[in-house]
Amino acid sequence: MGKEMVNRIYVEKLPSYDGVKEKIKSDIKSTYGINLDYVRRILRYDIEDINPETLEKAKISIFSEPTVDIILDSIDDILDKQVVIVEYLDGQFDQRADSAAQCVQLLTAGEKPLVRFATVYAFQGLSKEELLKVKKYLINPVDSREGTSELPSTLKRPPYDKKKMREVLSDFNSLSEKDLKTFYKDFSFAMNIEDLIFVQDYFKGLKRNPTHTELKVIDTYWSDHCRHTTFLTEIKNIQILSSNLNIEKSYERYKKTFEELYKDRKDKYPCLMDVATIAVKKLRKEGFLSAIDQSEEVNACSVNVVLDNDGQEEEWLIMFKNETHNHPTEIEPFGGAATCLGGAIRDPLSGRSYVYQAMRITGAGNPLEDVSCTIEGKLPQRFLTRTALAGFSSYGNQIGLATGIVHELFNDRFKAKRLETGYVIGGAPKKNVVRETPVEGDVVILVGGDTGRDGCGGATGSSKAHTSCSLESCGAEVQKGNAPEERKLQRLFRNPEAASLIIRSNDFGAGGVCVAIGELSPGLDIYLERVPKKYEGLTATEIAISESQERMAVVVKKENVSKFIEISNSENLKATEVASVTSSNKLRMFYEDETIVEIDRSFLDTNGVKQIQDVTIREEKCTYFSKVEEEIEKLIEEDKDEEALIRQLSSLEHCSRKGMGEVFDSTIGGASVLMPFGGKEQLTPSTVMASKPPVSGFTHSVTCSSYGIYPDLMIDSPYTGAIYSVVNAVSKLVVSGVKYESIYLTFQEYFLRVGKDPERWGQPLSALLGAFEAQMNLKLGAIGGKDSMSGTFENIDVPPTLIAFGMGITDDKKIIHNTFGEKGKIYRFRIRKDRYFSPDYDALKEDYEYISRLINEGKVLYSAVVEGSVIATLAKCILGNMVGVNLISLDENMYINATGDILLVAPSQEVYERGEFVGELQRAPFIVHPLGKIDLKKIKESYTSTLEPVFASTCAINEKADTLSYSVKKTWKAKSQVKPQVFIPAFPGTNCEYDTAKAFEKAGAMVKTVVVRNLTPSDIMESIKEMKKVISDSQIIAFPGGFSLGDEPDGSGKFIATAFRNPELMDAVLDLLYKRDGLALGICNGFQALIKLGLLPFGQIVPQNRDSATLTYNRIGRHVSTMAKIRVASNNSPWLSGFRVGDVFSVPISHGEGRIIAPPSVIEKIIKGGQVATQYCDDLMKATMVSPFNPNGSTQAIEGLISADGRVFGKMGHSERWQEGLYQNLSGNFNMDIFKNGVNYFN
Repeated sequence: MGKEMVNRIYVEKLPSYDGVKEKIKSDIKSTYGINLDYVRRILRYDIEDINPETLEKAKISIFSEPTVDIILDSIDDILDKQVVIVEYLDGQFDQRADSAAQCVQLLTAGEKPLVRFATVYAFQGLSKEELLKVKKYLINPVDSREGTSELPSTLKRPPYDKKKMREVLSDFNSLSEKDLKTFYKDFSFAMNIEDLIFVQDYFKGLKRNPTHTELKVIDTYWSDHCRHTTFLTEIKNIQILSSNLNIEKSYERYKKTFEELYKDRKDKYPCLMDVATIAVKKLRKEGFLSAIDQSEEVNACSVNVVLDNDGQEEEWLIMFKNETHNHPTEIEPFGGAATCLGGAIRDPLSGRSYVYQAMRITGAGNPLEDVSCTIEGKLPQRFLTRTALAGFSSYGNQIGLATGIVHELFNDRFKAKRLETGYVIGGAPKKNVVRETPVEGDVVILVGGDTGRDGCGGATGSSKAHTSCSLESCGAEVQKGNAPEERKLQRLFRNPEAASLIIRSNDFGAGGVCVAIGELSPGLDIYLERVPKKYEGLTATEIAISESQERMAVVVKKENVSKFIEISNSENLKATEVASVTSSNKLRMFYEDETIVEIDRSFLDTNGVKQIQDVTIREEKCTYFSKVEEEIEKLIEEDKDEEALIRQLSSLEHCSRKGMGEVFDSTIGGASVLMPFGGKEQLTPSTVMASKPPVSGFTHSVTCSSYGIYPDLMIDSPYTGAIYSVVNAVSKLVVSGVKYESIYLTFQEYFLRVGKDPERWGQPLSALLGAFEAQMNLKLGAIGGKDSMSGTFENIDVPPTLIAFGMGITDDKKIIHNTFGEKGKIYRFRIRKDRYFSPDYDALKEDYEYISRLINEGKVLYSAVVEGSVIATLAKCILGNMVGVNLISLDENMYINATGDILLVAPSQEVYERGEFVGELQRAPFIVHPLGKIDLKKIKESYTSTLEPVFASTCAINEKADTLSYSVKKTWKAKSQVKPQVFIPAFPGTNCEYDTAKAFEKAGAMVKTVVVRNLTPSDIMESIKEMKKVISDSQIIAFPGGFSLGDEPDGSGKFIATAFRNPELMDAVLDLLYKRDGLALGICNGFQALIKLGLLPFGQIVPQNRDSATLTYNRIGRHVSTMAKIRVASNNSPWLSGFRVGDVFSVPISHGEGRIIAPPSVIEKIIKGGQVATQYCDDLMKATMVSPFNPNGSTQAIEGLISADGRVFGKMGHSERWQEGLYQNLSGNFNMDIFKNGVNYFN
């Protein structure tokens, strides 16, 4: 078995630990009704360029984990079974294989081996038809294929024929109109035929034929996705055929505004884009929206704010952005959803801001429907929604982004194409952001990931309607995200030294090199051969349009090139000079000595032939606000109020999404003012998401974000629906304590493919007119937005969709939440409406002013904005704390749609002048009304059970836990008293280093963070040398949380453990602990590393074996992010010296592998030795195995362990994620200050 051979390893989970296999069995049973009595799931790794000695080490430390895995010499015993092998398509990013290769490279400090991964499944007794269904479940042809059992002779790519880079279409200019139409069809353009004729005329004028790359670049530039072609189409002959006369009035108001702002401007014309943006221009002219940050960079909404930072005022830019990835997510839901978030992050990132919070709003068909209802050519709705959820959450969790709201809309019309929307918010000190116009001689640097074929055609693909053949034909359009790489970019752009060198930046989103770099300046020379590539053999066209992820383009002054590249390299990032700014006003691309592209900027900027379209708005009178479901109406008539409420809250419109939301890390950054789900039951979905911006010190400042979208109302009336999208986004912020004048909006439009039908165009125009009217009357504007106009599948259209996102500023003492307590009087503020259901804006603004005054005077306990019915909204508000309410009445009006109304809770002694009294809160969990009472426990059951088959929120565990107590009377003091230095290693995938550093600094320590670099063997050696030096100067080692290399290969903490098995680092760690009286801490991913090293529970770095303890996958089979009660079980450590045994803290947890397992003998030993530091406990402060109190099913409810001498402490809960003002919709003691305890040991 020589180094030159391909080595094959098979790894299988022990049956009791293979949660993935059990999930597959469950999914296939629920999806297809097939019982899988026999299933084997075996991981297969092929490795090349590895010597035998390294391979043997890697088998038990990287490719497997002895406690939970077995290595198989062969799989001969399953060859008589029904075997299915699944592997990624060539060129797709495989995080598991890539992470395995990086781990082996770290082990050897040499070159990376080649690794290819596949999963082998074995089944038995399936019919041919059943096996085909199982294969369909396992293999998405967009990114995967069925593999073979053959062992390849090499993993190296075969030698490629050097392709001709400059391909001239020699007869293009001479094509007749008929031939051009044939060419148009064969080339599969996103542009229309008129555009192509325009292109032909342009090249005829140049007296040369275009290159293949030039046509692709133009097609990409002019795609609807990149250039908003539909939204920029001139609209004429507007007909409004509706009984709602407000639509006509709004259109007349728009025309008047257009004439006022654009008088005598021939370049302006009515279009959807203008209707979407004109309100902001008018409002700015009137003196409103003064905080908008104006610049030539328009990648994200940007506003000027003043924040407090350790009591000092500091000017900041707050940036926010929304993004959809509907088309990619529809065909490859994991990668599409992941890169939706990745792309959204990179927009504010290009503005040099650090993105710190996200929101996910999505739309799907019924995930509970039988798979037989799946439309031909589509993926099942259950598979789509689950896999997209996994993709988006995986990316956000890995990159370290708190997600504050997760909400999925369910409507059968989203079967046409899924809605996948991400909203993000970021910020940066204004002094860090330098903006200049690039001039000749400035240099463009590409920083981040390499370029491959993945994503080629993504922009043009997203601009096309989805058809039944899309799954088979769109594979190259979908990219796989690499979140750890994007995390590095975030660190780089957060560095003031790096940020101050950037004069302009753009992210590599739609269009790749040609757009990301091409937009930076009118004149550019781009050198395609310099672009770093994942592999050889790419054509010039592929390099130019590839949408490979995690790349940024920055413009710097020539004299700053070396410095910027040096800083990038220090963050473990590649940075390459790829283009230069010229004064030519041409976009030119070269490959070595050939000119591939040379297009005049003036031609590119035409965006093609201006389209002209007639529009007809045909809209019936809105009936939404008088609707009650027929079955509910019947129950109300029969005085069956409990059954009526059960039916409403168990509907897909209203039921709990907690099982979805808990998959997303909601507390990373240690700044979440509100949790996504409030109350002791953590069940009330938050009205807004709220976070403190990432200032260097402590701040009371809070940013709040909200959304509004109601598909049923939008279907009923796009005009009225859009109004209430805007109104509710604003109302949610106001009732949460946000200053009205600080509110800014951004829109996400998602509509059917309009084609040439005037009535189809009427839908988006009607919605935009409604949004225009709301903005003008509220004097608030949408300063950004995104349009997606391809929501059609054959004869099915998505619901008209206009999501309004709102952002505003408040402080942590003014926040009001919607998790009602047991005392207070409830008032309802109805939106006054005209006969067409438009709000009385003057009355609404008076209510806003009144509510804001009450909040400032401390006279509001809780608040909520009605979505759907009043009783459904109220029920959600009281379920969090399981408190009751005594209503003055409960009639049909409480069940009718009243979206937009506001509920406020006043202290018992207060009486509001405005609003109408609804009822009073009480401790007993019942909704009491004049005709009876409703048991809230039954309501909770119905509310939480609907989506449980798809998104489980609890799991059954048939084990018991003992409540442990191990108390010692000991004073913990180091031999030498110093101000300790804490060493924090930041590995690829680490994301809690900032939070951990801040916690230690607050406790009085000095912190030294070392970024571990592994781009080259020399980087690895230098990183080891640097870490060894810093450890020798430190007293504490702190391994922070995160996802080192994405918790791959198939297990967390392996990369960190591999690094610290290096003899030099091993000696340095043991020297710190046992010769220099030091301490070590590991939280979450850091705890996982301590366990895998053996430092826990043994206190030494030892190889793992079958009897080792380990942390494995949560029993529920997914990532869990929630607030858990943690009980101190031992104080036998400096880290626990400030606590009493039995103390209980509420601590954020967020992990996928937090379940401690070990042989019974090991568990017994650590219990006897007082090494069980902390346990999960219930409301009675007793250790428990019951979910959700024990979120991962950890043996004996163990949350944290200490070494026998107490020096080493590891825990899953993120105690570092605490500062004053957080988690206001929960109660508990959140300040588990292990950091102060650790620092006090030394002083």
